[in-house]
Amino acid sequence: MKKSFVLSLVMIAAGVAAADVAVKGPDGRLEFRLRAENGAPQWSAAYDGRSVAEWSPLGLVTEYGDFTKGVRLGEAKKGRFRDAYSLPQGKRSKVKVEMNTAVVPLLADSAKLGFEVRVGKNDLAFRYFIDKATTVRREVTGFAFASGAKMFATQQSKPMTGFAKTKPSYEETYVYDAELGTKSGSGEGWTFPMLMRLPGADGAKDLWALVSETGTDGNYCGCRLADWEDGCFRIAFPMPGEARGKGSVEPKCAAKTSTPWRTLTVGDSLAPIVETTIAYDVVKPVVPAPKKPYEFGRGSWSWIVWDDASMNAADQRKFIDLAAAMGWEHILIDAFWDRIPAEEFDALLAYAKERNVAVYLWYNSNGDWNDAPQTPKDRFNTRESTEKEMAWLESKGVRGVKVDFWGGDKQFVIAKYCELFEIANKHHIQVIVHGCTLPRGWERMFPNFVGAEALLASENAKFSGWGMGSTPQWAATHPFCRNAFAIAEYGPVFLNKFLRADNKSGVKRITTDAFELATSVTYQNPVQNFALTPNNLTDAPRESIEFMKKVPTVWDETRYVAGYPGKFAVIARRSGKTWYVAGVAAEDVEVEIDLSFAGGTREKIKIARADGFVRTLAAAGM
Repeated sequence: MKKSFVLSLVMIAAGVAAADVAVKGPDGRLEFRLRAENGAPQWSAAYDGRSVAEWSPLGLVTEYGDFTKGVRLGEAKKGRFRDAYSLPQGKRSKVKVEMNTAVVPLLADSAKLGFEVRVGKNDLAFRYFIDKATTVRREVTGFAFASGAKMFATQQSKPMTGFAKTKPSYEETYVYDAELGTKSGSGEGWTFPMLMRLPGADGAKDLWALVSETGTDGNYCGCRLADWEDGCFRIAFPMPGEARGKGSVEPKCAAKTSTPWRTLTVGDSLAPIVETTIAYDVVKPVVPAPKKPYEFGRGSWSWIVWDDASMNAADQRKFIDLAAAMGWEHILIDAFWDRIPAEEFDALLAYAKERNVAVYLWYNSNGDWNDAPQTPKDRFNTRESTEKEMAWLESKGVRGVKVDFWGGDKQFVIAKYCELFEIANKHHIQVIVHGCTLPRGWERMFPNFVGAEALLASENAKFSGWGMGSTPQWAATHPFCRNAFAIAEYGPVFLNKFLRADNKSGVKRITTDAFELATSVTYQNPVQNFALTPNNLTDAPRESIEFMKKVPTVWDETRYVAGYPGKFAVIARRSGKTWYVAGVAAEDVEVEIDLSFAGGTREKIKIARADGFVRTLAAAGM
């Protein structure tokens, strides 16, 4: 560092501390405040004057400075952030962003940490700027939600647990309307996103708040929230045991870099939560857009009902035929496809091509961070092997890959995700991740990123009666939590009565056909791998099959209609000139819905537990 720069920082730090900084959104309803209280940086947020986040800690402890104490605020530079972008993978195809901003130096002795906040109508996001290459020892950022708030959250699992020691993989159950002091069952805290309900007093509406992070890449680790302690949830780094203990939990940051954004979405209904695009609004693409746009769509998938035994050329041809009969765009060929002899496999690819059905192939994420036996593995161990495999996939005309069994949230694992997306994009290969972390803005950062599990997906309904019994509640939860923040590859729509190939044994489905059809809309992911089987062409109602032939997977607009997390959800999505309105219920409900925005009317509907509905409406004025 130049001597003059050091002197200038010392002079600023020795000056009078700046006043509190306040930034409001464009309509003035959402407000962010920043202060240094006795040298400790803190933030708070209010909506319509009501406290959402009370004074909460900020700051990093780095090798070159401790920015959690002895801190003064430098001069704030306020401005406006405007952007417009397309997001073909998301819940809204075209997005306009308007946010007010402030950049404030956090000054400690002769060191400086930059801080930036952006505030929109219902969303705010903040991050830190790091001057020097350093290791971040600790981040104290916290969220002190207002007293009386209730939480809807899913716990972080302990590392190296679950199937073949593959956790953490963001596949845990939720708590609903839980007290702030509720402890996670694992003792490891909570994963993003976390939804909060702040009850209104004296007839006031409840406020809702969704907290998460975005913009995470190989410059930082993936974070979580520790259990509530000392009046707030604090950012926590990955657990030491993740990835079989390999790699540091402390991120090593390059000079002139920034941390991920911490985000908060707030509203007096669930509409801003369901409709938010904050995960993408504050990030930028990090790889070039492809010369040929990526194609998304619907696909068949044998494994979800027919299991590993279906991983042979004969059964895969049946599912290629199913996709062709449905007019779907692709097939997903799952684990153990590498056991198909090479000559038969090439013939299978040719068979799919003749029928205009694209192919996605499953891979084990490899590394030695789990004991999962499924193959192929060891194809993406190094950059060189990844380049080789992606070139081979491109030469075979494969559209995409589904990469399973990731090792957690440590920085080197996040870097592996980003490296995979980057190399795949060079070869025009799409990527779905499974057994994975929460996507953090990756849909905009990487145009070939097209799916992520990071929830208890449909496979759990197939595995046990508990999973099937929980399916309605999950479907009524994710539009407000996990799928509100990022795309979610759930694997929806069972039309078999039993979830086995013979349709006579295994777990019996408790959900109605209407419920299952509705999940094709309520779960949003640009590449949907549906759970239909070849027999459904003749044994399922014709109306169901015809609907599944037409349902889109990419949307121009998404609207909240009605719902309560874990109880029921009614969501509307528009594709072109058509609105798809879908509802699912985890308990018997009667609710009034207003569909006037979609050319419909206001009406009362009843939905029984494990039932649902779906309807299409011509978009008004289009």
